[in-house]
This record gives sequence, C-alpha cells and structure tokens, in this order.
Amino acid sequence: MRDIIDLCGRIFLSAIFLFEAVDTVLYFDKTRATMDAYGLTWNQDLMLYSAVFLLVVGGLMVLSGYRTTLGVTLLLIYWVPVTFIVHDFWTYPKDQLRLQSILFMKNIAITGGLLMLAGKGSGRYSIKKLLATTRVG
Repeated sequence: MRDIIDLCGRIFLSAIFLFEAVDTVLYFDKTRATMDAYGLTWNQDLMLYSAVFLLVVGGLMVLSGYRTTLGVTLLLIYWVPVTFIVHDFWTYPKDQLRLQSILFMKNIAITGGLLMLAGKGSGRYSIKKLLATTRVG
C-alpha cells in the first residue's frame, strides 16, 4: 500500500509542474507580460525557455521516479524564487493579503513535499527500480 501511495504522491506532485510548463507555453505572451509586472525584464525569452525546461524535465523525472533528487533540484531552482517573487504577500494591500499568503504557504508546502521526496526516494514503482531489477542478456 505504501508503494501505491508513493506513486500517487509523485503523480500529484509532478502534475502542478507539468501543468505550469504547458500553461507557460500556451500563454507565452501573457506570461511575459506578468514577468514585466513583477520587474523581471532581463532576457525574458531565456528565462521563459529555462523555466519550461526545468518544469518539464524536473516534472518528468519526479513523475517517472528516475533520478528523483536531480528532478527535485531542477524544480526547486525554479519554484523557490518564483514563490518569493510572485507571492510576496507582505507587499500586497490588505484586501489581497490573505489570498497571497495562502498561495505562498501552498508553494512552501509543495517545496516541503519535494524535499521529502528527495530525502525518501522514489519508491518501489519507479523507472529507477524497474531498471535496477531488470536483467539484461
């Protein structure tokens, strides 16, 4: 049962990152405008392509369970700075403070889940375990 829970956790955790990658690609110009609003004007195309790369590669590594710690690291390189830039609730007006603080804490909780995954490993149902137990020859 624990192995099924590990697999479901990886599926749910990776879903938000893969969704965000697809959203970034589909709404590239709107994402660029949002970056302008947050003062992220330096080399936007490089930052957007890098973000999509980190989200897709990291998300797929977490989903598949292959080199999970590397995948978590890639996702955290993107996730932590974005959390502190976009959901800096302490700078928002009082009417938006509650929503932004909830979104900030949601991202912090996701960060905690990623760190737990990195510490615990991918579990039994993963590409890593499949490759380790498959005999060649």
